[in-house]
Amino acid sequence: MNNFNNIPDYHLHSEFSADCETNINEIIDKAKSLGMNSVCFTDHNDLDFPDTPDKLIFDLKFNEYLNTLSRLQDKLAKENGFDLRIGVEQGVMPSTCNPLNSYTAEHPGLDFVICSSHVVDGIDPYYPELWVYPDGTIKDPEKMYQIYFEEMLYNVQNFHDYNVYGHIDYVFRYGPDPSAPGAEGFQKINSEIFEKTYWIKYKELFHEILKTIIDDGKGIEINTGSLYRGMDYMHPHSLILKMYKELGGEILTFGSDAHDLDHIGYGFKEAADFAKSFGFKYFCAFKNMKPEFIPL
Repeated sequence: MNNFNNIPDYHLHSEFSADCETNINEIIDKAKSLGMNSVCFTDHNDLDFPDTPDKLIFDLKFNEYLNTLSRLQDKLAKENGFDLRIGVEQGVMPSTCNPLNSYTAEHPGLDFVICSSHVVDGIDPYYPELWVYPDGTIKDPEKMYQIYFEEMLYNVQNFHDYNVYGHIDYVFRYGPDPSAPGAEGFQKINSEIFEKTYWIKYKELFHEILKTIIDDGKGIEINTGSLYRGMDYMHPHSLILKMYKELGGEILTFGSDAHDLDHIGYGFKEAADFAKSFGFKYFCAFKNMKPEFIPL
């Protein structure tokens, strides 16, 4: 498969996610217009998610979600062969690993599950409130990063009901870098800063996380959402993807993390080239939680 438009987007959000209002039918129509013949919806389900400043509730209304997508799945397959897959993005914390380990058994009908770390120190890194004390002074972000990756390691050691780990270095999408020359406030971490500062600090943790993922028969995603959110590299950073490949990782999906129509399939040509540059010859789609290896 050489047409990157035919790489299915395996990280998409719709009106069933608390932080999204985009209509499912419009998403499918846009995917078709881009040349895609398949997508997988992965709406948020974050059990026991902490209170957010904007009062969002990330509990997926699963029965309504499954019924809606199942009807569409049948309709699209009959009409034009469009292959709609049904997934979920599980926001996982150490406290929810055990309860979520039976999720797919208790909620039959899923093709695919992303496991994602969305919380550190009781709040999503997306919110600036994580990074400052009430008086406005900035917390030590490296403590937050350390907690984030230590909890991720716990997650992969104790949670197994998933297929790929999502946006592994998500915390760097929003975290400040106080060590950067001239840094003030919330300067973003870029690729160079990651390589010089954070790769060295967390390399051993990344190694253990990735090795555990691979040994458990799971994979990771290339998530292009960071590119349209102001970063200069996609998740995961090239050094993380290189390590994953060198450790024997093969399961790889592509996801835009789109919450709107404009970013469906965003940067997939670059993402495919990125994967191939490290020797990946296949990407994965999933049916009934089982991987299908498709040539890049």
